[in-house]
Amino acid sequence: MKIRTVLTMSVLLLALGCSKLTLDNYNKITSGMSYEEVTQLIGPPDSCDDVMGVRNCVWGNEKRSVSVSFLGGKVLLFSSNNLK
Repeated sequence: MKIRTVLTMSVLLLALGCSKLTLDNYNKITSGMSYEEVTQLIGPPDSCDDVMGVRNCVWGNEKRSVSVSFLGGKVLLFSSNNLK
């Protein structure tokens, strides 16, 4: 039982440590980047919605996140919350 708990915690820590959602990667996002370039940089978004031709995508959660708005498949606006 204890070995399973240790293995589970190890896998969880490795997954969290390998996140692409970092301040360094966020700082590489630039206006005009394509959706594909952004997802290669920080991974697939957790959610997206489309309103009047603008696609708004969010990576992360309410504690730590990146928001990017795309117009015509290119970055228009982007912001971050509590990245380190």
